[in-house]
Amino acid sequence: MTVLNTVRTAVQKRVAYSRLKYELESMPLETAIDLGMFREDAAKIAAQSIYG
Repeated sequence: MTVLNTVRTAVQKRVAYSRLKYELESMPLETAIDLGMFREDAAKIAAQSIYG
C-alpha cells in the first residue's frame, strides 16, 4: 500500500466519522431514546463504528 492510499483511506474514514457523528448528534431526542442511546455518546459510537 502506498502512502497516498494510506492517506486517502484515513481521509475517507475521517469524513465518514464526521458525517455519522453529525447525524447521531442531530437525531431527534425521541428517536435516540427509542434506540437506547444518548446524543452525548455520538462521538464514541461513531468512532467505534468507523474505526472499530
